[in-house]
Amino acid sequence: MTEQQQTHSFVTLGEAMAMFVADATGPLADVERFSRSLAGAEVNVAIGMARLGFESTYISKVGNDSFGAYIRKTIESEQIQTDSISTSSQQPTGFMLKSNVIDGSDPKTEYFRRHSAASTLNAEDIKTELFHAGTHLHLTGVAAAISDSMREAIQCALQYAKAQGSRISFDTNLRPALWSDQATMVEKINEFAFACDLVLPGVEEGKILTGSDQPEEIADFYLQHGVKAVIVKLGSAGAYYKTQSGDKGTVAGFPVNKVVDTVGAGDSFAVGVISALLDGCSMEQAARRGNLLGSLTVQVRGDSEALPTRNELNTLENNQ
Repeated sequence: MTEQQQTHSFVTLGEAMAMFVADATGPLADVERFSRSLAGAEVNVAIGMARLGFESTYISKVGNDSFGAYIRKTIESEQIQTDSISTSSQQPTGFMLKSNVIDGSDPKTEYFRRHSAASTLNAEDIKTELFHAGTHLHLTGVAAAISDSMREAIQCALQYAKAQGSRISFDTNLRPALWSDQATMVEKINEFAFACDLVLPGVEEGKILTGSDQPEEIADFYLQHGVKAVIVKLGSAGAYYKTQSGDKGTVAGFPVNKVVDTVGAGDSFAVGVISALLDGCSMEQAARRGNLLGSLTVQVRGDSEALPTRNELNTLENNQ
């Protein structure tokens, strides 16, 4: 581990769920067998950062049930700090079903997360000692959509991180079904985004949030509201980046022979970008690593299975 890595830690918060992926293709109603794994945008990023050698902390809440025990055990196995995962005796752990796709189409998902333990996460669950000048806080629009108390937790984390000089990233990661209406979603997501240093919207999300589908105009929208840097995800076309200093450019995506499952690609992209910036790389290099990790994830079933270790990443980047 390099000296740079040793001086940085990573913190994120959100809801982890037990995920049951269909063993066979077809409608979920017809599936008889499922394989269990872990799901959650933020925990995917925490896993990726831990595998790359960063001290990774995940803040969440689970139920006092078998799903909660499974989540905690799985997160611990990834060498992620779990001291900030509390247990609720009143609410259950959320879970989800996911269809099996092999043609690159979006899988069908069904969520069972209403009134989950994680939805009760609040400001009191955020500890100021987790944040210091070397901490990177990562937030997402998924967590922001879950509940009022989760939004209070996010706001508290933002305040603590800013007070300590921590860098903060925000993946817009829109989940319209979790919001009461689109106007509220846009208002709240942008409110959080404006408070962060780095914003990572997808181009289609950018159209909803800014009114434009042009990558540079999306970036300018956030830069004009005080964000320091924006990287717009362009899917297979790669990514566009722009900073307050005027540094900008488009980084091509990596060719993929067969897209299996696109879920989790944005989380892997975030791992690539954040880890590269903490490694001292340029914004262009960060976007390139984000593209690389995203391309790995779309080629496998599962949200975090393709995320590499540091040695695997070094080999991949050396071979590019």
